[in-house]
Amino acid sequence: MSDPLEHNVLLVDHRRPPARPGWRLEEADAGAVRAHRRLRQRAFVEEQGLFAGTDLDDTDADPRTVVLVARGPEGAVLGGVRLAPVGADVGWWTGSRLVVAPGTAPGVGPALVAAACARAEQAGALRFDATVQDRYAGLFTRLGWQVVGPAAVAGRPHTAMTWPIGRLAALARATKSPLGGLLAGFHSADGGLGGAGFVGDDGAPVPGTDVVAACDAILPSMVERDPGWAGWCGVLVNVNDLSAMGAAPVGLLDAVGARDASFAARVVAGLRAGSQAWGVPVLGGHTQLGVPAALSVTALGRTDRPVPASGGRPGQRVRLTADLGGGWRPGATGRQWDSTTGRTTEELRLMGSVVARSGPAAAKDVSMAGLVGTLGMLAEASGCGAVLDVAAVPRPAGATVGDWFTCFPGSAFLTTDVADRDVAPAGPATTATCGELVPGAGVHLRWPDGSTTPALAGPVTGLGASRTHEESP
Repeated sequence: MSDPLEHNVLLVDHRRPPARPGWRLEEADAGAVRAHRRLRQRAFVEEQGLFAGTDLDDTDADPRTVVLVARGPEGAVLGGVRLAPVGADVGWWTGSRLVVAPGTAPGVGPALVAAACARAEQAGALRFDATVQDRYAGLFTRLGWQVVGPAAVAGRPHTAMTWPIGRLAALARATKSPLGGLLAGFHSADGGLGGAGFVGDDGAPVPGTDVVAACDAILPSMVERDPGWAGWCGVLVNVNDLSAMGAAPVGLLDAVGARDASFAARVVAGLRAGSQAWGVPVLGGHTQLGVPAALSVTALGRTDRPVPASGGRPGQRVRLTADLGGGWRPGATGRQWDSTTGRTTEELRLMGSVVARSGPAAAKDVSMAGLVGTLGMLAEASGCGAVLDVAAVPRPAGATVGDWFTCFPGSAFLTTDVADRDVAPAGPATTATCGELVPGAGVHLRWPDGSTTPALAGPVTGLGASRTHEESP
C-alpha cells in the first residue's frame, strides 16, 4: 500500500525556485579590470565622447581602488563599476565608471550599483558619492540614492548623488533610543537618574556626599563567548564611567551568574586581573551558579567636583582623548578595540585621570553607542547639537573610519570646553580637537571638502537636556 503522505498536497511545494540570473558579481582580478576598461573605452570615449583618447585617470592608478564586475555564464565580463576612497581614507568613498555591455540582460547595472554600496560600507565608508549622467539619475533614486545637486563632466549635464549610510544612526537607535521612555518615571524622585545636572550621565553623584556611583552590565553573549575578557571589561567600563565624571575609583562590586563554578572562575579571573591592573579593589558582590552567563559591576569613586555631560554649550570645542595602541580583540574585529590589556597601572591611571586633571565643561567616555552616538548623548544632555570633523579624529591605523566610529574603543573620552582650555597630558593616549558644539540637535559629520552630512538627526536617548535647578526655566 502506498504511503498516504505521498499524495498530501499540503506537503508539496508547487512554487518554482527563483530563476538564477545569467550572471554573477565578483571583485575583479587583473583580467577583469582590463575587460572593464575596454568597456569603458568603448562607451565613454568612442560612443559618448565624454573623454578624448582615454578615460583612465588617477583613480585607476590608486592601489586602493576596487573594481566590481558582472560575469556571464561563460565568464565574459558584462559590466563593471569602480570605487575608491577620496584622498586619505577618512571614510569618504566615490563610485564611478559604471558601464554595461550592449545587449546585456536587464538588472546588471542596478546589481552593480547595489554591490558597490555594500562594498563601500564594508570598507568602512560613512559617505559614498557618485556623479551620474542625468538620464540615469532616476535609476539611482529608485535604488535609494539621494540627489545632492547638478554637476557637469566634460561639459555634459550630470547629477551629484550620495548613498545614505545609516550605520551610525542604527547603532544609536539600537543601544540608546529606548532610554527616555523606559526611564521616564525615575525623574520624579529627588536625585533620580543622577539628579539635576547629571540626568543620564556616566555616573551618579550620591546626594550629600562626594561619592559617584556607576554600574554596567556586560552583554550575556560576550560573557558566554569570552568570559575572561568580559570580566576585564566589567572593570574597564566602570572605571571609564567614573573617570569621565572626574572621579577617582575606590572600589567595585560584582554580580556574576554562571552555569557552574568552573565557568564562574574564568569570569572572576578577568575581574581580578582588571582590579589589579587599575589598582581598584573588589569590595564584594554576589555569585549565582546554575544560571545563564551574566555579569554586572558597580563602581564607586570620589570627587568633590563631578564633571557632567550636560556642561557643553554652543561654541565649545569637542576633543577626543583616545588610546590608539593595541588592536582588535580576537573574535570581535570591528567591534571591540583592546587598548588596555597591554598597559601598565601607571599608564591606565594617567589616562583615567585626564578628565579630573583637565576640568572640562563636559565629558563622557565613549562606550556602546560609539564615538558619534556618545557625542550625540553629550550634546543632547547639553541642549545643543554637534559637528564632528571626520579627518581630525584620532584613529588607529588598523581601524576603518566606520569601525572606529561605531566600536567600543577601550579607553576614549570626549570632552568639551572653550577653545583656549587645553586637555591635560594623558600618557600614551592621543588628544585632538575634532569638532564643536552648535545650536540645534543631533550630530553632523564635516568632511575635508567642507560639506557636512547628517549622522544623527536628533536626540539619542530621549532623556533630554539635563539642567541644574538654577539653569532650569
